[in-house]
Amino acid sequence: MGWSVGQVAGFAGVTVRTLHHYDEVGLLSPSSRSGAGHRRYDDADLDRLQRILFYRELGFPLDEVAVLLDDPDSDPEEHLRRQHSLLSDRIARLQQMAKAVEHAMEAKKMGINLTPEEKFEVFGDFDPDEHTEEAERRWGGTDAYRESTRRTASYTKEDWQRIQAAAADINARFAALLDSGASAEAEPAMDLAEDHRSWINGSYYFCTYEIHTCLGEMYVADERFTAYYEAVRPGLAVFVRDAILANAIRKA
Repeated sequence: MGWSVGQVAGFAGVTVRTLHHYDEVGLLSPSSRSGAGHRRYDDADLDRLQRILFYRELGFPLDEVAVLLDDPDSDPEEHLRRQHSLLSDRIARLQQMAKAVEHAMEAKKMGINLTPEEKFEVFGDFDPDEHTEEAERRWGGTDAYRESTRRTASYTKEDWQRIQAAAADINARFAALLDSGASAEAEPAMDLAEDHRSWINGSYYFCTYEIHTCLGEMYVADERFTAYYEAVRPGLAVFVRDAILANAIRKA
């Protein structure tokens, strides 16, 4: 009888929408259908999905995954060598980002002009002042930290509400892309990553592509930021990280 799309999604840790998208683009079509027309996956389908997810984890776009799986003339080792080179370059860049900053804890006194009631209205249960000491210890010597401190010190409640609303809008658009099954390396996701970088530029400090890439890595590596994105949409932290990296590579 095989497995339903919901069961396979649970096995693989992906969404049903993702499996539907893979079927629509011909990357993973189920071997059979139930009498009611529902997708049914067999062992061979699960094996193919496992290979798809392996290549996706390495950063291959869907069209290249299809070539690797279906083109008899394709050389998987050559693709892997190229991806290894890209990953090595990425690691080298990250190792040079010791002074990188992040946007949620960089201000020495976020909301300095807000009353406790106003801070709760803007930030909810999150108290930005709790992270002041950590932010100053980690990034107090950077130009970005100093610029952010200077700019945010004069922000009003309305300023913070505008910044928070813009962030929520970007997150919602990222979540919609993820739900649609879009690739993080596709143009819409990269364009949205650029919007995110522009939001940081306009709100806190000049965010270079190197800094932005480091922020993306932090969203996955730091459980506090991962939890923030996962609360918006499961899997969103990795999706945002991948879109930021793809956009940085595109601009490079």
